[in-house]
Amino acid sequence: MPSSRISPPQLLMPAAVWMGSLLLAGGCRAAVPPVPSAVVPPSALHWPVPPPPAVAAASPVLWVALAAHLRPPAPLELRSAAGNLTLQTASGQRFQAPQLQLHWRSEPLAEPLTLRRQVWGPFASHESAQEAAARWRQAGASPVIAHPGEWEVWAAADAPVPAGVTVRRLEQLQRQRLVLELRRPAGPLLLEGPLRLEAPGGLRWQGGVFAGPFRLQSDAYGSWTLVEEVPLERYLLGVVPHEIGAGAPPAALAAQAVLARTWAVRNQERFAVDGYHLCADTQCQVYGDPRQAGAAVRQAIGATRHQVLAWQGAPIHAVYHATNGGIAAGFEEVWSGDALPYLRPRVDASPAVQARVALPLDPAGVPAALAATARAYGFDHPRFRWSRSLDAAQIQQALSRAALPLAAPTRVAVLQRGPSGRVLALEIEAKGSAGAPQRQVLRRDAIRRTLRQLPSTLFVVRPDGLGRWRFEGGGFGHGAGLSQAGAIDLARRGWSLARILEHYYPGTSLQPLGALPGANPTGPNSPAASSP
Repeated sequence: MPSSRISPPQLLMPAAVWMGSLLLAGGCRAAVPPVPSAVVPPSALHWPVPPPPAVAAASPVLWVALAAHLRPPAPLELRSAAGNLTLQTASGQRFQAPQLQLHWRSEPLAEPLTLRRQVWGPFASHESAQEAAARWRQAGASPVIAHPGEWEVWAAADAPVPAGVTVRRLEQLQRQRLVLELRRPAGPLLLEGPLRLEAPGGLRWQGGVFAGPFRLQSDAYGSWTLVEEVPLERYLLGVVPHEIGAGAPPAALAAQAVLARTWAVRNQERFAVDGYHLCADTQCQVYGDPRQAGAAVRQAIGATRHQVLAWQGAPIHAVYHATNGGIAAGFEEVWSGDALPYLRPRVDASPAVQARVALPLDPAGVPAALAATARAYGFDHPRFRWSRSLDAAQIQQALSRAALPLAAPTRVAVLQRGPSGRVLALEIEAKGSAGAPQRQVLRRDAIRRTLRQLPSTLFVVRPDGLGRWRFEGGGFGHGAGLSQAGAIDLARRGWSLARILEHYYPGTSLQPLGALPGANPTGPNSPAASSP
C-alpha cells in the first residue's frame, strides 16, 4: 500500500506553500487528471452519494455529521487532541500529522453532469417533508428527502405530481465538482474521496473532542461532510446531557437515554441522500463531546444499554420536547399524518386536574385550560407559561425570511385548533396595494418555524394596541411525547423509568434492540415512512 508521512515541521511551512485555492472554470492543473466518469453519471437527480450502511442491531454504529455543507472559501482545519491524525484516501494513500489543512479545489468532470429534478418545499421540518414524500409516492413517484438548507422533497423531472401541488423544476449542468487537495513541498495532491480519518488521541472540533473514526465525503449538493462513525452507546453520551441536562434525576436520565436511542435507530435514514444517518444539531438530536458526560449520565445509559421503546415489534416515534405546558399534543396536531395510539392529546397533570380539563378542548376554553393546568407536571420550567408581544414589522420580517411576502399585517387570528388546544392554522392578514386583503396561513409546525419568538403553538392571541399582538401560552417545543420538565418532576416524585415511559407513551414496552425484527422499519424514502 502506498504510504507517505508528513512530519509536524512540514505543517509549519510558509502560507505560500500550504495555502490552497478554489480554481474557477478552466483553471484546473494539467498535472491532475479529471475526476473519473465512472464516479458521476451523465444525468442524475442529485450528486450521486452511496447510502450509509444500515445500523446493525448487534453492534450498532451511527454515521453522524459533525459538520455538513462544507465548501470554500475557508480551508478545512483538522487538529488532533493528542498525537497524530492519520488521513487515508480511497486509493490507500496515508498521511500523518498532528494537524492537517485541506484546501478546496474545483476539478473538471470527464463528462458533464446534468441534474434534473422537481422540488417540493421548503418544509418546516423533516416530519412534514415525510408526509409530502408519502403523498408524492402515492401519486406514482419515487421521491427522496433532502436538506440543502431547508427540508425539501425531490423527484424525477418526469414524475407525476400530486393533485393541487405546485413544484419547482430544476435543471443544472455541472462541469466541475468540488474536491479537496493537500499542499506539500513536492506539489499539491488531489485527495480521492471518501477520505478516512483516524484520531487515536481524539479530534478537536467546535470546542469538543471526538474519538471517531471519521469520514470526509461529498454530499448530494456537491459540498462535503465531516462524519463521525460513532457506536450508538457512545453517541448517547454526547446526546443525553445536552437534551435533558446532566443534573436530571436518575429515572429521567434513563428515560431520555431510552428515547434518544430509540429516536436514533428509528431515524437512521434521515440523511440517507447525503450518505450518513444523523446530524449533530437540532434537526436531529444535539450531539456534543461524549467525554463530558458525568457518572450519572453514564449510569443511565449503561442501565438501559441497547433498550428501545417499541410498539408492535418496532421502535416507536420517540419524540420528546422541553415542556408541554401541562397539556400534551397528539402526533397529528404537530405534523400532518395519521394519529398514533401512543402519542395522543392528554392533560399532563394529577388525576384531580385531569378531571377539571376535558379533551378535546373547546377552542374558547383554552384560556381556562391554561389556568387550570398552572401547576401541572413540570410547572417550574421557565417556559411552562410565557407571553410574547409582536408588532407588524416583526411579523412581516418573519414572513419575509420564510419567503412568504406580505404587506404590514393588520390582523392575526387563529383559524383552527387541535384537541389539546394547539393552533393548527394561524391566519395573518394585510391590506394589499389595491386595498384588497392579502392573507398567509401558517399551519402546524410552520407556525413556530416562521414566528420563532413563539415557544409553542399552545397559545391565545389578542390585539395589543395598533399594529401589535400579544401571544400568551404554555410549553416549549412541539408538545408531543415526553415532556422533559414533566419527566424530571415525576422522577423527583419517585416515579420509575417504566412508569414515566408508560405515562408518556401508553401501550409501549421496553425491548432489547436485537430482539426487534423491525429495528429499521421505515426511513424517509421507504413506502411506510412516517417518522417523529
